Amino acid sequence: MKPYGFLAVPRCDSAWPAKIRGSRARALPDRALVNCQYSSATFSTGERKRRPHGDRKSCEMGLQLRQTFEAAILTQLHPRSQIDIYVQVLQADGGTYAACVNAATLAVLDAGIPMRDFVCACSAGFVDGTALADLSHVEEAAGGPQLALALLPASGQIALLEMDARLHEDHLERVLEAAAQAARDVHTLLDRVVRQHVREASILLGD
Repeated sequence: MKPYGFLAVPRCDSAWPAKIRGSRARALPDRALVNCQYSSATFSTGERKRRPHGDRKSCEMGLQLRQTFEAAILTQLHPRSQIDIYVQVLQADGGTYAACVNAATLAVLDAGIPMRDFVCACSAGFVDGTALADLSHVEEAAGGPQLALALLPASGQIALLEMDARLHEDHLERVLEAAAQAARDVHTLLDRVVRQHVREASILLGD
């Protein structure tokens, strides 16, 4: 089936395509079913993978993405439908979950699927007493508390928040705000890009 929405995004040392398909494979009577599948190329990191998808990490990432987009997509407008979101990482340099969310958001919009808001994400961590946003692979590998945040910027609603280590409550607010501000900055950029795309498409269509 041809994808309804597709996006291939190069980002510094990271690259990932995201695409959307729709079907009625597993229908729910009152809303659309959101299905997310994540995979990464065997050459996407310094560690060669035997399986590009289907391993524990890929399944966990797919579940996180599904939970995130269930909070953002207006699923009640498409009952008895299934929305499939496929994300493949070709090259990773940290912040993989956030990169997948931001790419998939644009692909969902490109497919014309109604959403409550953009869903924008960013990672953050606490390194040497400083709250840092958008961690690189080196910063992630250094250890220390890290979190991933997916935000609906207009309402401030958190679609997903996950931490991989304990963090003292005195530092949590700083790290969370660093991730939230970075997610809002991502929203500003994505909103500008989407509006420009709509203007260009309108000109081409003669509207």
